[in-house]
Amino acid sequence: MEIPSAIKRHLGLDDARSWIVVSEGDRFVWLGYDLRQVPGSDFHDYGFLPPRFFQEVLAAFRTWHRQRRAGVPSLATEQPLHVAT
Repeated sequence: MEIPSAIKRHLGLDDARSWIVVSEGDRFVWLGYDLRQVPGSDFHDYGFLPPRFFQEVLAAFRTWHRQRRAGVPSLATEQPLHVAT
């Protein structure tokens, strides 16, 4: 999902196109080893997304994952794989 230029300016990002990947999500402990400080500051984030855009991102994330799970059998119902020898 592309981040609109007005939001990028609000966050202090560059003018290049930027995207939020809604097909992936992570859980982690804040401040994790993989987070870096914003160049030239003492912060580890660029700020908050505007609430309406954040809700759009969440909706896209949920939709993507709900659609993908619909076609994937659960481990409880999946049949074992038989390999011919």
